[in-house]
Amino acid sequence: MTKKTYARPLTIGALAGVALLAVGSPAFADTEVDEPSQFTSAFTVMATPDQVINNDGVATPGQSGATGTFTFRINSDQEIICYDIRLEGVTGDYQSPAKTATHIHEAAVGKPGPPRIAFPNPAPVGDGPRTSSGCLQGPFTTGVVANGADTGTNFSLKQIEANPAGFTGDSHTVDFAAGVVRGQLTSIPVGGVDTGAGGAAASEFSGWGLAATAGGLGLVAAGALVVQRRRAAAAK
Repeated sequence: MTKKTYARPLTIGALAGVALLAVGSPAFADTEVDEPSQFTSAFTVMATPDQVINNDGVATPGQSGATGTFTFRINSDQEIICYDIRLEGVTGDYQSPAKTATHIHEAAVGKPGPPRIAFPNPAPVGDGPRTSSGCLQGPFTTGVVANGADTGTNFSLKQIEANPAGFTGDSHTVDFAAGVVRGQLTSIPVGGVDTGAGGAAASEFSGWGLAATAGGLGLVAAGALVVQRRRAAAAK
């Protein structure tokens, strides 16, 4: 099978082993919008270093001890995705040839795949927890060009809703170009998420366990996911 070629050396989530020409990422992604009044779906990611792979689909572990929790709420009718992202145990600055270093990739378990959405990188950069929260509206762009087009071109959030297991959440740093943590999207009830209007993410997994599976590291949910978002201090 002919391997795709890219317009420039790139780190695309699970795709990259070495980022030649990678540069620091700007702070923002696509159009930032207010939270919609309702959502059509919701997803979570428990990202770990064990799930990171490189451009050839070879296991390339991220930063030992690091974790990432991603919560996404989607209104696919309006092409809006709201995100709460928290990284812990991550050190060093971000790095990616995409316009940010934190992404959703179209990639199944153990497979590489292109970024489809680029999110603002969790902050602050340092040794403590990093968080980001907000809502983006498509059309989406990533800043990565493959086969002559941005990898966000013509992407629809309905594609995530149709096959969440075919998508990953991840983030990249200078020392872990292939990914510092990575994990697959898993559907959760929309009503199980407090849809507060913005603010910092405060996510916790109640009773999550990790289990080894034939395909790699799996997640065993022993309890309910609790995600709460702090409401904005003042109305816009």
